[in-house]
Amino acid sequence: MPTFVVSLRLPDAFNEEFIAVIPRHRDFINRLLNEKIVESYAISSDRSRGWVTMNGDDAAAVQALVEQFPLYRFLRGVEIDELFIFDSTASRFPHINLN
Repeated sequence: MPTFVVSLRLPDAFNEEFIAVIPRHRDFINRLLNEKIVESYAISSDRSRGWVTMNGDDAAAVQALVEQFPLYRFLRGVEIDELFIFDSTASRFPHINLN
């Protein structure tokens, strides 16, 4: 299954309505992490951008899933790029220590 990176542009300011949706959004992302649909999820330290690495059949399927994010209506922009290579320490076997 192809892997995609989704780049998110968050709003300049977080109002009460946005903040109230965050717990529901995190629950949704956690479910996708448990289902191995989302491989990684990150938000920049200045809270202006986010990146989600996702598995999906194609960009349209990933877009449809991103549109289900509870915070989707607040996003200022979404870019989806299919990855040729996605490698991470999380996807490797644990290091064996013979102690």
